[in-house]
Amino acid sequence: MKILDALQERIHLGKKSIAILVDPDKVEDTGRLNTLLRLATENCVDYFFVGGSLVTTPNLSDVVKQIKENVSIPVVLFPGSSLQIDTSADAILFLSLISGRNPDLLIGQHVVAAPILRNTRLEIMPTGYLLINSGKTTSVAYISNTTPIPEDKYSLAACTALAGEMLGLKLIYLDAGSGAEREISPKMINAVRKSVRVPLIVGGGINSGQKAFAALEAGADLIVIGNALEKDPDLLIEISDRVYDWNQSVEARK
Repeated sequence: MKILDALQERIHLGKKSIAILVDPDKVEDTGRLNTLLRLATENCVDYFFVGGSLVTTPNLSDVVKQIKENVSIPVVLFPGSSLQIDTSADAILFLSLISGRNPDLLIGQHVVAAPILRNTRLEIMPTGYLLINSGKTTSVAYISNTTPIPEDKYSLAACTALAGEMLGLKLIYLDAGSGAEREISPKMINAVRKSVRVPLIVGGGINSGQKAFAALEAGADLIVIGNALEKDPDLLIEISDRVYDWNQSVEARK
């Protein structure tokens, strides 16, 4: 089954999912990544996202390979540009930065990547990517040369996501950005959730089980944990427990 189909099936059952975002630039040694892979296997992580807004090291392929060789969890590319393509991954988030007005990230990079991707086995997952202000300028906001949606402009984010869905995008991704000061508020998540029917991914600033649960309760279908795990890998246990409890409660209600 394709990754997107499997995610939609989980959502249909009322279940939530968790992804770990691995930035190749921040993988200092294989031992640390292996520890994360072990924790991911033990804590029912559903996906690995690999990539970043600016990848300056040549080890993207090495990271994907290490994950693929050690776990059976799907690897999904989270590219900051058309240069971040590795054919050994399982899928790619084909990101269109619909919250900004930078044509290169709305369609330009996609034109460059499309003929390359056509000749791979990667599952293409068209994704509407929305940056939400998190209190400071994040790497992705700076690199993309776009202004994030203000954190209190709920209707603007909801209408932007709706437009993305109407354009045929299959996923909506709300992101506060790497190293965000604040997570995306439940009110913002809920506003977007009510506006679209496609799966909703939420990431950035989720650094506690409480914040993870708040995002799930507000309507996130898939939460993404990245920077927080670099500081405290064991945080994954706390967040995974919240996702597990949610999914168990869904099973119990059947």
